[in-house]
Amino acid sequence: MSKVTELVEEMVTPILEELHLELVDVEYVKEGPNWFLRVAIDKENGVDIDECAAVSEKLSEKLDEVDPITENYFLEVSSPGAERPLKKDKDFERAIGKNVFVKTYEPIDNEKAFEGILTSFDGTSLSVEIKIKTRKKTVVIPYEKVAKARLAVTFS
Repeated sequence: MSKVTELVEEMVTPILEELHLELVDVEYVKEGPNWFLRVAIDKENGVDIDECAAVSEKLSEKLDEVDPITENYFLEVSSPGAERPLKKDKDFERAIGKNVFVKTYEPIDNEKAFEGILTSFDGTSLSVEIKIKTRKKTVVIPYEKVAKARLAVTFS
């Protein structure tokens, strides 16, 4: 995590607690010539545009006071969307039984990308049931080898 995202996470957490919302992710990225500070928020039944606007307004005020970012950037506050990133233990626990996409730092069974149903998560490893043609196989992935994970939308 970069220094900017850590500082922004510290700034936005009290705002989200006050509004009974949850922080999903903070991302600071350059796309083309522009920098973007993206804050993804959520709650059990999803967030609406008014909640995103309220967080954006309050966070913007805090950033105006003490901005850890020197260059110009765009602030975006949104819901995580259908392909929500899985970052925290509770994200993985909530995703059990759902379709996920997991990318690893190093190969497991000669693969670094897995898509399938998350069948279990115990804090040290996760099990993903993948389909290979007509058969199913369970892949156990050590948690420390997970580079990225997210929910994956399936089209039936």
